[in-house]
Amino acid sequence: MPDLHGRTVLIAGATSAVGLAATRVLVGAGASVVATGRDAARLGPLATLGARTEVVDLGDEATVAGLAARLHAGGTAVDGVLHLVGGWRGGGGLAGQTEEDYRALEVSFTALRHVSRAFEGDLRRSPAGRLAIVSSTSVERPLAGGANYVAVKAASEAWVRAAAQGFAKAARDAGEPLRAAAVILRVASLAGLEDAVAQAYVGLWEATAEDANGSVIEIRDDGDR
Repeated sequence: MPDLHGRTVLIAGATSAVGLAATRVLVGAGASVVATGRDAARLGPLATLGARTEVVDLGDEATVAGLAARLHAGGTAVDGVLHLVGGWRGGGGLAGQTEEDYRALEVSFTALRHVSRAFEGDLRRSPAGRLAIVSSTSVERPLAGGANYVAVKAASEAWVRAAAQGFAKAARDAGEPLRAAAVILRVASLAGLEDAVAQAYVGLWEATAEDANGSVIEIRDDGDR
């Protein structure tokens, strides 16, 4: 496990099982963790693990900007962002893909845009910035019953690829080595893979930014990638 002492990682949407796993692994590696969520009570177990907790609606741009301002005012810059805002609604073929379901799922993509914009500067300035999302293997194999879900995941992946290109361009324009990387972690289902996802994210600091930036890592239930 890499030594992450001195690194600060923001977990966006940390109150799920994978958020708990990521917090535990990151804290175990020495990182400082800022765990965000909308429910203060559900953030309690993360605080017990050693995370700083912040009640934030990541779907609200001004609130996310406020979080960034609070962290910066306290001297905290972010070295990593792990985006875990998500959920599932689906079934019923294309006819069953309601607009209400889509809008509920779309919050994940909205939150990703807000968070990545608010902390892009931190990640670029970090000695080793790492942005990652958890996506789905269904992006490559979409089904009609999951069209809303896959559309949001595909948009999120495109955004992360754009972030990767932006990191590379900023480094090239500044005549500096690439230090930040944006990565897509894909799973078929998160159930049972929470620890593997957490380990994969922490493992991004073992790779160079050049190798990690823009990569897609598929995490399977047999432990392989």
